Amino acid sequence: MTTTEALSTHSAHPTQLTARLDSRLSRWLWLVKWLLALPHYLVLLFLWLAFVVVSVVAFFAILFTGRYPRPLFDFVVGVLRWNWRVAYYAYGALGTDRYPPFSLSDSPDYPAHLDVAYPERLSRGLVLVKWWLLAIPHFLVLYLIGGGIHVIWSTGGLLGLLAFFAGVALLFTGRYPRGIFDLVMGLNRWAMRVAAYTALLTDEYPPFRLDLGGSEPVTPVL
Repeated sequence: MTTTEALSTHSAHPTQLTARLDSRLSRWLWLVKWLLALPHYLVLLFLWLAFVVVSVVAFFAILFTGRYPRPLFDFVVGVLRWNWRVAYYAYGALGTDRYPPFSLSDSPDYPAHLDVAYPERLSRGLVLVKWWLLAIPHFLVLYLIGGGIHVIWSTGGLLGLLAFFAGVALLFTGRYPRGIFDLVMGLNRWAMRVAAYTALLTDEYPPFRLDLGGSEPVTPVL
């Protein structure tokens, strides 16, 4: 069974965001991760520009054919995946001290992962409204969570505050509070589901709920 088939069979949502908290984290490294992550931020700047162009092309492809071209889909998912690894390393979570790889592909040995099940068909009508009109309620929530609509690369708001609290805890105790980690993961998971929906990767509307913890909720196989 392929990864995509497993996701569509077992997952409660087609967008899968998971992470494993490092058992041992540096007390002080989080203070300079803004500097260490700069090369990634520069690359991501250009990747997000390409992301916008590719999304426009995909919009018209879906509108006329009902399908998201697979190469374009894989690129868009790859940008989200890269962004998530950097966020997990830096101030979107501070959950690992392992430096993120420069890759659009999944890295099985890295502790943070993102995948989106590829849809064989997408609604040609929804593509006109889901990326702005239908997503407005989520945008309002994400504004509070991340200090801005673009929470998936924001370091402000509640996510930034929680990451700061985790950093302070690491500095003085050498431990990342598990409750903070679970909440940070839930908030990031919510944001990434909205990102996948507005990027036209799925027609499944994001749920208004926090699925806490490093693992995705699963449903039994029927």
